[in-house]
Amino acid sequence: MAFIFVNYYTVEKEHLREQLFLQMKNYSFSFEGDRFDMDIVPKVPKSQLYELYFDEQNLYILTPFPKEENVSVAILYPLKAYDQELAQIRKKLLIQALLLSVVSALVSLMFTLYTLSPLRASLRLLEEFIKDIIHDLNTPITSILINLKMMERNEEVESIEQSAKAIAMLHKNLDLYLRESQFEMEQFTLGEVIQEQVAFFQPLYNHLQWIIDIQDRTIHSNKNALSRILYNLISNACKYNRSQGFIKIETQGDKLIITNSSYGIKNPSRVFERFYKEGERGLGIGLHIVEKLCEELKIKKSLTVQNNEVKVVLVLP
Repeated sequence: MAFIFVNYYTVEKEHLREQLFLQMKNYSFSFEGDRFDMDIVPKVPKSQLYELYFDEQNLYILTPFPKEENVSVAILYPLKAYDQELAQIRKKLLIQALLLSVVSALVSLMFTLYTLSPLRASLRLLEEFIKDIIHDLNTPITSILINLKMMERNEEVESIEQSAKAIAMLHKNLDLYLRESQFEMEQFTLGEVIQEQVAFFQPLYNHLQWIIDIQDRTIHSNKNALSRILYNLISNACKYNRSQGFIKIETQGDKLIITNSSYGIKNPSRVFERFYKEGERGLGIGLHIVEKLCEELKIKKSLTVQNNEVKVVLVLP
């Protein structure tokens, strides 16, 4: 847009000069009108006649004096008036440029809305489709878990049960992520929620050292949402741990602290961003779910990395 403005201004400026030159030349034939002034100057060579010149005060051309051979006539136009006309040209072009920008923006917006409309419709259909699939998965997952409880216990059955529970946990994560829920607050014990998650993850990651040091207490929050927070935090602590590492879960007053050994995090400030991940594994939504749920439950959280140890602190209400 700036290039167009400068280009048009240059063209208009040249056009103004040509117009003034022609008007001065016509004026020299009759000297009628008050648009220009004139002055008598010493005679100049013919090569200098009828050329547009500038000085500090005027634009002018030199013309021959009809009855005097030793003098010439200078047709003058004040430089101040010329600058005012240029200012008017700039103002007009600026208004035109602004109007053109507004029109272009409106056309672009309308075109964008028109172009994105099918995409938005497709995304809505996809979201509804995913919600339907997640809803339909609930019944078979529940059925598998119920039937496994009735089967004779052995290593294979327990392995299948752990896998089914992992799918159930992922199902709850996706369901919670896609639904906009209003959480009902309830009374429950913190230790119950922690032990439930530890009982799920510890058999899957029995090569890690588990240190549990909690002082149980009753809290007023949403049990399912807090379970989702702990699930995602402990899941990350397990998946991105060292081969002979540890996971420590402890309470200190109103603080719940989860510490784990790690290979480090490149960008600790970004780990709670949606779809952010530093490796190939995962979807990049687990810790974003933690972010959302902590905001809903008024839980203050912090994450620090020091000496390849990751510490997450939750300040419970």
